[in-house]
Amino acid sequence: MCGIVGYIGQRRVVPILLEGLKRLEYRGYDSAGLVFLQDDRLHKYRCEGKLANLEEVMDKVLTDSCVGLGHTRWATHGPPSEANAHPHSDCSGDLVVVHNGIIENFQTLREKLRAEGHVFTSQTDTEVLAHLIEDHLRDDLAEAVRQAVREVEGSFALGVMWRKQPDVLVAARFQSPLVLGVHETGSFMASDIPALLPYTREIIFLDDGEMAVLQANTLRVFRLDDGTRVEKTVQHIDWNAGMAEKSGYRHFMLKEIFEQPQSILNTFRGRLDPQTGLVSLPEIGLTNEQLLGIKRISLVACGTSWHAALVAKYWLEKWIGLPVEVDIASEFRYRRLLLGPDVIVIPISQSGETADTLAGLRLAKKLGARVIAICNVVGSTITRESDGTIYTHAGPEIGVASTKAFTSQLAALFLLTLFLGQVRETILPGTRKELAAALVDLPGVIEMMLPSLQEKLHVIADEFARSRDFLYLGRGANFPIALEGALKLKEISYIHAEGYAAGELKHGPIALIDRDMPVLALAPRDCVYGKLISNVEEVKARHGRIILVGSASDSRLAEISEYVIGLPDVHEDLTPLLYVIPLQLLSYQIANLRGCDVDQPRNLAKSVTVE
Repeated sequence: MCGIVGYIGQRRVVPILLEGLKRLEYRGYDSAGLVFLQDDRLHKYRCEGKLANLEEVMDKVLTDSCVGLGHTRWATHGPPSEANAHPHSDCSGDLVVVHNGIIENFQTLREKLRAEGHVFTSQTDTEVLAHLIEDHLRDDLAEAVRQAVREVEGSFALGVMWRKQPDVLVAARFQSPLVLGVHETGSFMASDIPALLPYTREIIFLDDGEMAVLQANTLRVFRLDDGTRVEKTVQHIDWNAGMAEKSGYRHFMLKEIFEQPQSILNTFRGRLDPQTGLVSLPEIGLTNEQLLGIKRISLVACGTSWHAALVAKYWLEKWIGLPVEVDIASEFRYRRLLLGPDVIVIPISQSGETADTLAGLRLAKKLGARVIAICNVVGSTITRESDGTIYTHAGPEIGVASTKAFTSQLAALFLLTLFLGQVRETILPGTRKELAAALVDLPGVIEMMLPSLQEKLHVIADEFARSRDFLYLGRGANFPIALEGALKLKEISYIHAEGYAAGELKHGPIALIDRDMPVLALAPRDCVYGKLISNVEEVKARHGRIILVGSASDSRLAEISEYVIGLPDVHEDLTPLLYVIPLQLLSYQIANLRGCDVDQPRNLAKSVTVE
């Protein structure tokens, strides 16, 4: 949530800040601002609403400044307004702060600072930081920041500037992501990698409890607790700026839907031998002996990643024969956990910075569990704190509503299932080879399907775009896909939608069925096909408007409904990866027809880095 961009160097700073903030729009925001130093004065500009409002203001501003900070705010304390937008200043106006996170003791600090004579002009928790740093400031900005944050409870990623030390930017982080960029033309900071891709792919990941002093020709990292110097490794990021562009697509979400054949392929490429079905996961961080000693698996995630975990439960219990628990991360950390060395905890996060998932990981490790992360972002906090990581290699996902990250997570979890079955010898070699071949074939199947699928769905989207409610039904491993389909529709079209296990219809939801209720049912020819069709017949008997997603070769579907989305036949276990794609596209097309902001839905952020 929120976005920070900072730069000090040889280049004009305002274009860098605006471009960086554009590339962080997916994180969600309601106001934007920036500050730069010129003529021995800080110049601050802030606007409520979209970044375009700030750009319009900056079009009239002439500056050659080469140092500054930018920020997009997602409101927590205080409503969206110019006064509450970042950057925030101290009493003198000589010091500015941009901040992501939440200062939990800000009221106590605010009262203390007010009693000392500080004057506040906003309702935000962030402004406390500016005054707190001012309180500690003598002649060294970095030391003042270090002393100030020792009084802070909560999470923060900070960028700080001071007029009297014009050749320095200070960055600091605790439980909120911040990355640094290294280049011969200057030093960068940002909340996430995409903001830096047009300028550098040499990245340093700040760890919790670290701060950095950025200057035009150097970048130094220190510990916040004692100020000691920390040597950091510069990591080269394989993503390039073009990967975060729309490439001719109208929206990032549509581009990312069409990138799924490649992102799924990238997830298993080099890890799976299709001839033998053998999986190689050296990055998993656990020995075969440790894996053989596992008695239980616990999957922990939020939102779309939680739906991926629910699918994986079916695979792992079926093929590995171990009990599997799936927890929403925000609930996992607040119950009594029975964990130890014989439990694998698998946190799943696209960004690797999801606050609740990270907190669950840390608690699991404290209790002695083994941790294997599923993640997309190399070097993110979750990957650094896990015993091992299976990277999805999906590339940057900019659309807030996750698409390719979800199917890549499913591919990684399926790989993990095959690998554990291989190590624990619970999957016969012939079966393993069959499953591996099905996964290898899947990207080609999806690539062939996508163009014609888009056309089919346009007719259905046009018919149902004015609906007020939607029900999604699934059974078995496709029940979580019904949940994911409903979530996608809610996220980007603002239509109320619910996903249900089809067998639960008679336990309440069937009361909602009438001539105005669209019901989308997932009907692959799997082991629960007959049961699912019976549930659909119950909907039809009550005049519900049925959309069926099933096999293109299944003639029975057309007898039930005029709205049928026919898909290629794939292995039963892989239908979740295939059947979610038309649900993504349907949500996208309905949102488009309703005039919604597909890539930046209201009230949502891509990476939820606060609880």
